[in-house]
Amino acid sequence: MPRLARTTDGTPLLGDEEGFVPLSSADPSLTSVKDALPRAASGDLPTPDDAVAQRTSAAELSIAAPLERPGKLWGIGLNYADHAADLDEDRPTEPASFMKPASSVTGPDGPIRLPPTDITDHVTAEAELAVVIGRTCSNLAENEVDDVIAGYLPVIDMTAEDILNRNPRFLTRAKSFDTFLVFGPSLLTSDEVGLLDDLTVRTIHNDEVVAENGVRNMMTPPRELVSFHSKVMTLEPGDVISTGTPGAVHITPDDEVRAEVDGVGSVVADVV
Repeated sequence: MPRLARTTDGTPLLGDEEGFVPLSSADPSLTSVKDALPRAASGDLPTPDDAVAQRTSAAELSIAAPLERPGKLWGIGLNYADHAADLDEDRPTEPASFMKPASSVTGPDGPIRLPPTDITDHVTAEAELAVVIGRTCSNLAENEVDDVIAGYLPVIDMTAEDILNRNPRFLTRAKSFDTFLVFGPSLLTSDEVGLLDDLTVRTIHNDEVVAENGVRNMMTPPRELVSFHSKVMTLEPGDVISTGTPGAVHITPDDEVRAEVDGVGSVVADVV
C-alpha cells in the first residue's frame, strides 16, 4: 500500500503498512514528494520493496506535512446535504469553492494555534478528505481524472466562524490563519484507495465522533471536483482539493481534533 510522507527534517519517505524508507533509496531520481506525484498519478511509483534501505516504523519517525510546498489549496463548502441543513443553509447547486494560502498548512499533531480572542473567539474544526493532484492538467472530462490524481489524505480544516458570520465576503480571511489546515501524515496513492463511495469521513473532538458521513452522499464527488476545477484553472502537481466536511465543531485550547477517513488514514492535532 504505497504512501508518501516527509520527516520534520525534510526527508521524503516512501512507505506501506510495515513502515517507511527514504524515497531516494527506492529511486535516486526522486528527491522530494513533489517529484513522486506524477509517478503516483501514473501508477508506476516504486514500492518500499524496491529500496536498498530497511523500513522504519512510522512510530519511530517525526512526520511533517507530506508536501513541503503545496500548490493551490481549494476548499469546498456545504458539499454534504446534512451539513448544509445543520447550518440552516441551502445546499448549493454547484461547488461552493474557496481558496486557502499555503501558509495556513501545518503537519500532523499541529498544534492548531487559535488567534487572539479579540480577532476571533469562535473557531471551528472539521474533517475532510483531500485530493492531491499529481500531473499538470486542464479542461478534464470526468473520465480523465484518474490519470492526474496522485492520491488522497485526511485533513482538518478550520474556520473563524464569527468573522465569516459578520459577512460572507470575509470567507478567505476566516479560513486563512496560520495552522488552519492540518495535513495528514501521509498521502495514500489513488490506486490503493478503492471505491471512493465506500469511504466515510468523521470529525472527532476529544475522542467523540461529532459528525460523520459517506463520500457517496457528497453533492459533487471528488472526481467531479477535479474535473470542475480543471476548467477554472490549470491544476499542477501538489495542488490540493479538500472535498468538504460532514460537520464542524467549536474548538478551544486544550482540545484534540481528529479527522478520520476510512481506508485512507487519520490525522490528529492539539489546540492551543
